[in-house]
Amino acid sequence: MTTLRLLLGDQLHDGHSWFADVDDRVVYVMMEMRQETDYVLHHAQKVIAVFAAMRAFADRLRARGHRVHYLRIGDRRNTQDLEGNLRALFAFHLARRFEYQAPDEWRLDDQLDRFARTLPIPVQRVDTEHFLCAREDAQTFFGEGRWLLERFYRWMRQRHRVLVDARGRPVGGRWNYDEENRSAWKGVPPEPPDARVRHDHTALWQEIRAAGVRTFGEPCAARLPWPRDRDEALADLRDFVANRLPFFGTFQDAMHGDATRLFHSLLSFALNVKLLSPREVIDAAVQAFADGRVGIAACEGFVRQILGWREYVRGYYWSVMPGYADRNAFGHATPLPAWFWTGDTRMQCLRSSLRQSLDHAHAHHIQRLMVIGNFALLAGIDPHALHQWYLGVYIDAFEWVELPNTLGLSQYADGGRLASKPYVSSSGYMHRMSDYCGRCAYDRRKHSTADACPFNALYWDFFARHRAALAANPRLRPTYRQLDHKQPDMPAIRARAADLVARLEDL
Repeated sequence: MTTLRLLLGDQLHDGHSWFADVDDRVVYVMMEMRQETDYVLHHAQKVIAVFAAMRAFADRLRARGHRVHYLRIGDRRNTQDLEGNLRALFAFHLARRFEYQAPDEWRLDDQLDRFARTLPIPVQRVDTEHFLCAREDAQTFFGEGRWLLERFYRWMRQRHRVLVDARGRPVGGRWNYDEENRSAWKGVPPEPPDARVRHDHTALWQEIRAAGVRTFGEPCAARLPWPRDRDEALADLRDFVANRLPFFGTFQDAMHGDATRLFHSLLSFALNVKLLSPREVIDAAVQAFADGRVGIAACEGFVRQILGWREYVRGYYWSVMPGYADRNAFGHATPLPAWFWTGDTRMQCLRSSLRQSLDHAHAHHIQRLMVIGNFALLAGIDPHALHQWYLGVYIDAFEWVELPNTLGLSQYADGGRLASKPYVSSSGYMHRMSDYCGRCAYDRRKHSTADACPFNALYWDFFARHRAALAANPRLRPTYRQLDHKQPDMPAIRARAADLVARLEDL
């Protein structure tokens, strides 16, 4: 009575209850598939890192005595399709039962649900035992009311007893220290060295290429820095807490052309493939605060991202699927410029952020939101095309977390259900939070001339174009008062914006 248990590439949680006992009647099935490499064009490092982590996880299970059937990308018996592989494996192992962990992406959840209904054998779906609340918990919490992160975050803090006292009040007297976490970085303290282990995945990269998988970006196959297993992920967590977390809060929104990482954790890949659990990451930060190694603002700012935003976004994703990827409240349809794939633009902020993304498969949240996403929204880029680019380029991008961040937070494509206002800015924000403007071919102080920073004209044109949809938003009243004062200059500004959009490829 063999049972097949499916493990997807982002289900590498070796603390799962499945693995508590060794049972020779259970076969764990893992697959590298073109179905998963090809549904969007992925960054080379993402494909390599996921496959490397999957292979290491399979070896770990075997070492503990579990039976594993692993299909590599180049195996001749690999149908490159989830259902085709499963049917073949059912026959090969004479399986009489099928079990799988609930996928985090709607497309896979739907595919496996429909597939399970066709099977003549018992099927069981179990939880991944990773997240701190169930899929539906956020929807139940908000009911028919407005989704607000702060309400959810405070509820989660109290529910999980994180940074609260015995009466459920916030440690330090405040729930949120975001106002203290918005400093630009001027080179002090210095960016800590990158202590991550580097791997030579040249042979794996050759397998991927031989299988015909198309990718983009720098593969870095001979010195890939992303963790291959849980031990390396835990080492990365310890290094972050010791050397970066003390300054994370202060500089979490800062950008700098000479420092690609600054004080960010780079733990999101390990979290999202489940090499790390959110609880142990949160506990490590809280313990550092309790020991006096980290201040409350730094600790709380990091905890808010994991306990608050990450869980909130997942709940939001399951409340709006399917069909969310088709949202386009502003009707934006401009294609992605070719320089999204090369970084070859004269705008320094975009050049730096895009090249970092292409070289490292990573950029931090402000580069994603307030540089790349900001420009895309102002320029009227097709939000679905941008979603596919974000989903492919970033090492930590899985649809449950990427889609709400792109369509909802970054592009306001859901009309404001997730974000309370569009996250856009002119050159002022870039100048305040980075050193990009001092290196740029464009002048941040100008608006409508040929050498003016494109963000300036696009910013005011955006609010002029969408006045009917946005002017009633209380958070935007000061913006529209400023726009009214600019009316004498608006013909030139809007002409400049139209010219910029018409020749995006040349910027």
